[in-house]
Amino acid sequence: MAPQPIDPAGAQGLKAWLAAPVPSSPFQARMQQLSLKWWRLKANPAALFGLAIIVLIALTALFAPLIATHDIYAQDLTMRLQRPSAAHWFGTDELGRDIFSRLVFGARITLYIALLTAVIAAPLGLIVGTTSGYLGGWVDTVLMRIVDIFLAFPSLVLALAFVAALGPGIDHAIIAIALAAWPPIARLARAETLSIRKSDYIAAVRLQGASPLRIILGHVVPMCIPSVVVRITLNMASIILTAAGLGFLGLGAQPPSPEWGAMLASGREFILTNGWIAGIPGLAILVTSLAFNLFGDGLRDILDPRHG
Repeated sequence: MAPQPIDPAGAQGLKAWLAAPVPSSPFQARMQQLSLKWWRLKANPAALFGLAIIVLIALTALFAPLIATHDIYAQDLTMRLQRPSAAHWFGTDELGRDIFSRLVFGARITLYIALLTAVIAAPLGLIVGTTSGYLGGWVDTVLMRIVDIFLAFPSLVLALAFVAALGPGIDHAIIAIALAAWPPIARLARAETLSIRKSDYIAAVRLQGASPLRIILGHVVPMCIPSVVVRITLNMASIILTAAGLGFLGLGAQPPSPEWGAMLASGREFILTNGWIAGIPGLAILVTSLAFNLFGDGLRDILDPRHG
């Protein structure tokens, strides 16, 4: 009797399809890998909690106009420094603006800065690191000395120097933070490339006449991506803190923008009498940074090939 094909439509069929010892197609193999990674994530409560917080913040930023209860720019001096209440869930600031609404819209700015910085820093560090590690010689020496110069300064100090030269503003802050964030990624990609370039399949591709550019982009970079993704996820907390620090110093988002660092700066003079004005955006920065750290730590365990 011929075996019946597995129907992946039902719950049991899908489970058996994902648990098949020998996948029948590349698509099934990829789905099995994704399923295994998801189960590893579910087995890590801290990473799952971090992911839930990140998703919640992302949804809050996406639906900010629907969630916010007040106009974030509307000032009402008769309602200034109000304590948290049913009318103003997180109270009001020194200009009578609703803190909850400003916090909700501030999530958009924070995620915008973090994601755009990652989009700039990760590819830059990946290309520099893989090129340096694969080509070696004087190229490696020159690129790594440049990386050493960047790493000689703390990231916040380096970002301050760049944004001071470029001028205050969100876009300039993103460029400054990205320029300070790419060197550690380049170091990581170089270390990965030094081991990958000795692999047999790289030697086989080289013998077939592939150019160094094709080998780097087509074979080395894809192997380094998981490590870079983990590193940039863990670096999100540092990026958020740096962005908040620039906003606090007046070099990032400018008033009346509801950026969390700028909100923290405006509330610092009331911290002893009306602590919620500075405490609430400070808590938002803390929770968001912690969530990315927890999720990044779990992601490292999931994408680590030694767990395969």
